[in-house]
Amino acid sequence: MTAAPGVAIPREPVPGGGGPGRGSGKGLGLFRSWTAVWTTGLCLLPLGLLTAGAWLGRHVRPSADEWCFLPKVRDLGVWGMVEKFYATDNGRIGNGLLVGMYAQFPVAGHQWFALISGVIMLVVLWALTVLLLRRAGRTAPRGVPLLVASMITAVFLFATPNTYKTFYWPAASVSHTLAPVLACAAALPLLVARGRRGMIAALAVVLVAGVFMGTLSEEASVVCLVVLSAVVLLGRWIFTERALTVARCWALVGMAGIGIGTIVLMTSPGGRRRRDRFGLETTSMLAPESLIASLRGYVRILETVFTTWQYVGAIAAGVLLGLLVRSREGASPVLLPSRPLLWTSFGALAFLLSGYLCTVITYPVFGARVVTAQRTWNDYLLLYVVFLVGAGAFLGRAVRKRERRAGVATALAAAACAAAVLGLAVPLSHLGHDMRVRAQKWDRQDQYLRAQAAKGAKVLPYTPLSVAGTLEPFGGKGRNVWPAGCVADYYHLDRVTYSTRLP
Repeated sequence: MTAAPGVAIPREPVPGGGGPGRGSGKGLGLFRSWTAVWTTGLCLLPLGLLTAGAWLGRHVRPSADEWCFLPKVRDLGVWGMVEKFYATDNGRIGNGLLVGMYAQFPVAGHQWFALISGVIMLVVLWALTVLLLRRAGRTAPRGVPLLVASMITAVFLFATPNTYKTFYWPAASVSHTLAPVLACAAALPLLVARGRRGMIAALAVVLVAGVFMGTLSEEASVVCLVVLSAVVLLGRWIFTERALTVARCWALVGMAGIGIGTIVLMTSPGGRRRRDRFGLETTSMLAPESLIASLRGYVRILETVFTTWQYVGAIAAGVLLGLLVRSREGASPVLLPSRPLLWTSFGALAFLLSGYLCTVITYPVFGARVVTAQRTWNDYLLLYVVFLVGAGAFLGRAVRKRERRAGVATALAAAACAAAVLGLAVPLSHLGHDMRVRAQKWDRQDQYLRAQAAKGAKVLPYTPLSVAGTLEPFGGKGRNVWPAGCVADYYHLDRVTYSTRLP
């Protein structure tokens, strides 16, 4: 994968360094060393936030769907859970696999989920940043790729209106938060591929990943299809000639994999039962009234997203990236010389279209509640955050050409990153308090139910304990019974009854 003939990336000036031809190699080395120091220091803010968020994961306890998952995995094992998803629940066998993997460690699986999934997200986004810079023929001071990846991860997880369901609730996270990040991971083999064997491996990985994604999350699959379609249709304005053929082939294979996975899901007994349960066989998501209602709901979602000021942290991280990257000597970039307005337009179109399509396919299930089902937004919000970073990078690149303003812009962008992290820390602290209170009450009730069940009790009282809007047995002051039967199964009881007082 080499650059097309005649494609060259011009050398660019160092912010405040007087441009190429001024200064010395020693001066440039000192600049890079100092930049690596302060960017690494700035990384400590989002990394500290992510560490604090992972530490709060020790307060997570089962709720909602997980009450039903735990006894099934206990009795049937992980593959029994996969079979149950395929045959009776919803057809999402990829989802069933991930659910089984954490549910086989009951409470501990929930407590460790945030840490493990958070590390996976950060590592994937870090590797993706490094490899994209390399393929673009760019280099950045140490610390910059980690700063960008950690800011993306922090903003993605904590700027959402419901961080608990985004990050801490495994039942939602595996299919709406982790899913788009795993889709990004499928691009890593392509970015490191060298030679024929490397390309074959990259194609095999994206095919398998596509099939898995199709059985994991319909919304994440839609986002992937939009992005891959953009590579096929718009790639000639982005990639060099030889890279374009490879990129299109890779994208088409990925789309084929998603198609296969979607067919498996749609034809599964569980998929058919789910459509019957929600009346989707007789309701068309493409009906004019459904499309218009979906658009109204999507506009309200965008109002919430666009007025969440902490997303400025993603833009600021992008600005720093644009200010600090340099052309890499001897590189053969696979991207054409950047056209900021065109590429930004492509990114905005991909985000807006994928978000609307996700709303269209979820509206028949949620109805007007699609506006409050924030966990389903995450499938396309990762694309939004990445888009903001890219737009910020183009802005930083434009400012870098005005050397006198580059230093001020760098300081302002760093300050914006810090402000965004602090702005995310406050609501996370409040959520942590709520999680800690629930965990204490949950553990107290858990000990009581286990002790009484061990003595032979078959019917016991249960007090609903909800956090961040998650469902619990006897929600709505006892009106909503589900999933009381699953709680009874979990504790080997015949049934549980509604109680307003903890034991």
